[in-house]
Amino acid sequence: MQQKVRHLTQGELAERWNCSEASLERWRCEGIGPVFMKLNGRVLYRIEDIEAYEAQCMRSSTSQPLTAGGAA
Repeated sequence: MQQKVRHLTQGELAERWNCSEASLERWRCEGIGPVFMKLNGRVLYRIEDIEAYEAQCMRSSTSQPLTAGGAA
């Protein structure tokens, strides 16, 4: 059975992360944040890419360095 792929818009991701859409736009320009797709001028994020990025950002200490592509 094929699993349905769920996407979030830029606005939905901004709400999920409690940040501005402008921050997400800036991060995309800087190559920061989860991978995204652009379809017919709309930016969409797959849930699995968001969750993978969130897992990559997990830290148990402030002394742990960020990985490449992690939000600063």
